[in-house]
Amino acid sequence: MARSRVLTVWLPVFAWAAVIFALSSIPSLSTGLGTWDTVLRKSAHIGEYAVLGALLYRALGREAPALAAGIVYAATDELHQHYVSGRVGAVIDVAVDALGVAAGMLVWLWVRER
Repeated sequence: MARSRVLTVWLPVFAWAAVIFALSSIPSLSTGLGTWDTVLRKSAHIGEYAVLGALLYRALGREAPALAAGIVYAATDELHQHYVSGRVGAVIDVAVDALGVAAGMLVWLWVRER
């Protein structure tokens, strides 16, 4: 694989994964807004994983490997959160993240076909 392809295609994937990891390392993201707090956090999950899904689809060029890689990363992210004080790793969040990955892949496909 050419060095320029690694930089232009894979560097954004790894950089965005690092952003997700950094956000997951923050001990508490509670806003104190009750139900709105949950809505905001789940929306953030979908948004950050949509970006990851689009980047993975762009890098891998195929749906199944991109979706699988995104879900595996989501699972490892929840495992990471399990060990962060004030955070909880949750299976439901992996499902929410998977929806985000799929949404990002659909957006990437739509943009690419235009």
